[in-house]
Amino acid sequence: MNSILNQIPGQKRVKITLNNFLQSKTIPHAFLFSGLAGVGKDNAAIKFIQAIVQNSNVKEPEKFSRLIEHLSEPQVKFIFPLPRGKNETDTSSPTEKLSNEDLDLVKEQIEIKAANPFHKISIPKANTIKINSIRDIKKFLSLNYSEIGYRLILISDAHLMNDAAQNALLKNLEEPPENVIFILTTSDVSRLRPTVISRCWKISFDPLAEDEIVFILTKYFEVEQTVAEEVSPFAMGSVHSALNLIELNIHDLKEKIISVLRYSFGRKFYSAFDELNSILSDQGASNYPIIVGMITAWINDLQKHRLNIKKFYYKNYSDTLGKFNSKFPDADLSDITAQLDRLSSLSRNNINPSLLYASLIFELSSVVLQK
Repeated sequence: MNSILNQIPGQKRVKITLNNFLQSKTIPHAFLFSGLAGVGKDNAAIKFIQAIVQNSNVKEPEKFSRLIEHLSEPQVKFIFPLPRGKNETDTSSPTEKLSNEDLDLVKEQIEIKAANPFHKISIPKANTIKINSIRDIKKFLSLNYSEIGYRLILISDAHLMNDAAQNALLKNLEEPPENVIFILTTSDVSRLRPTVISRCWKISFDPLAEDEIVFILTKYFEVEQTVAEEVSPFAMGSVHSALNLIELNIHDLKEKIISVLRYSFGRKFYSAFDELNSILSDQGASNYPIIVGMITAWINDLQKHRLNIKKFYYKNYSDTLGKFNSKFPDADLSDITAQLDRLSSLSRNNINPSLLYASLIFELSSVVLQK
């Protein structure tokens, strides 16, 4: 295994595939890295290009490897969602019409991303990859930098390209220049056009294991080991989800989740709704799948407790699990996890948050059989 690829946390299957390309010395001109947000797709793209450069005959590979790591042109063209500037048109350059404040923020976010490839870039009103960002690729490709070897065009959150941007990208993918590699990363392949997907070599990424999340949180985000270990079982394989849980205060969140379940099982609907709403009110339905995942984990722990299996997601809560099972012995837990998974997916359909919360509470209350 290439030493640079070995630096990618987890993703054993992905690393084997990328290493095979390195050994064959036949590199496709375009890749599509897909998988959950927060599993390291951008990081893998950067490491892959570094490995290619190291494996090539370019002079001073360490120098160019550092340029790649810093997302510096002309080695890397880094494309991501940007806000739209005042009086901006589709013929403007991507940043030409941005305010000085926005420009400073964009620069700051790129610097953070270069230092921490797991960082999720966050810029207000940056919800789309603009067509002028894609058109700017033509200028990038028109400059001859044959002495630096391979170059990378990294399109992060590629699903945020609109149809016009995707059409513009197609022209570049159809006639790729030599030694330029496109890597599109996405957490939602369904929003990309089939014609774009068909021109890329598709590699799917797996959710991260708990120990891999702990490693990334402690190394790249300076999270305390104990906190990282507490959130990792509930992060659903995503560093971004883990960071959301830390922001929500994982310890308090566990207590509130137990209260939601207690109220729901006891058919105290208003109390359950108020508690659930207090958890999610600040961020609407954006964290709804995480909360449903934590509820599912509690349901699984209840089943484990009934079977005398001691390995719980909610560590140090065995007494509370026992009290739950004693208080709600008629709770039928056999089918509820499938229903919770269905409810979690509904958050992607722009359903009213209050309706989502009410549906969740009703589903939970239904598992307690009436005598």
